[in-house]
Amino acid sequence: MQREAIPLEQIADHENLLRASWKAARGKQNRPAVARFMNDLEGRLNHLADAILQEQVPLGRCRRFIIHDPKRREITAACFADRVLHHAIMNLAEPRFERMLVESSFACRPGKGVHAAIIVVQNNLRRYPWLVQVDIQSYFPSIDHAILNNLLSTRFKGTAFLRLLERIIASGELKSNTCGLPIGSLTSQHFANAYLDNADRFLLNHASVCAHVRYMDDIVWWCRSRQEATETLQLLRDFVWQSRKLTVKSTVQIRQSHQGLCFCGFRVRQGVVLPSSRKLSRYRAGLRRINTALADAAVSEQHSQRAYDNLLATLNATQSLTFRQRLLGNDDTEIDLYNIGSGCRS
Repeated sequence: MQREAIPLEQIADHENLLRASWKAARGKQNRPAVARFMNDLEGRLNHLADAILQEQVPLGRCRRFIIHDPKRREITAACFADRVLHHAIMNLAEPRFERMLVESSFACRPGKGVHAAIIVVQNNLRRYPWLVQVDIQSYFPSIDHAILNNLLSTRFKGTAFLRLLERIIASGELKSNTCGLPIGSLTSQHFANAYLDNADRFLLNHASVCAHVRYMDDIVWWCRSRQEATETLQLLRDFVWQSRKLTVKSTVQIRQSHQGLCFCGFRVRQGVVLPSSRKLSRYRAGLRRINTALADAAVSEQHSQRAYDNLLATLNATQSLTFRQRLLGNDDTEIDLYNIGSGCRS
């Protein structure tokens, strides 16, 4: 497989850094660190370009916080200069990452995403009788640095660029200096997505596997019988441990396709896609926040309308019209705002 060379000079190119800075700042211009960077954009970009060429990046400064989504996760937010660096790298490297992935992998890819994955999952539920659904135990914290660096060296060439990737991988400041990627980094998402590509190919090359979908570390595949499903599950368990030092969670699902499954926050059945209870709770809470802000005149009607559209997008392609009508039915103001926006999509 041909390796791609990405010289540091291309990463440090002014136009590339300028495009990266606007990507990193999108939707965050009012944050103090972002505003300081953008107010001295030329000076900051020149300084960053010099640091790239002198191999003095990433800076490694980050902010950590905890979310419950619903389980506890530690999110690591890199400093803004490092986020610009990550975007500058991915402007050039993303096409190579894209070429290494199979068609049935849907995370962090242009033209794909969670809704495209759900469509394929539902189609496969209609076509094949048995499914296996797994995910990886503590996926991001378990990614082995040496294995990842070796994987990247088979896809990219250039000593300076590979050293840069190694420094980014090592800069997450996790508890272990040999394992783990910080959740919340752009590069981490692409590294983690590529890390399981060999599992995709392992499954798709197996004669008993009829179809497959992966969204990051959530994997589902289809077989013709329960026996084939059980056998391929054990083979995958052994494969990901031996090749990637990863462990499949014990919460494995082997079931008939007519029973459906929960995947990426959706309850997918052969004839319908429903939002999970967690998505419905988030929608309800988001609607409450928007209407409270509007009632207090804290936001404009235009801003609230954009917020409604963004909130509604979380339920896109699901059968949720009755729920939304019932939720909005007791408040005429809410109904008018809702109808002005995206309309009654089911």
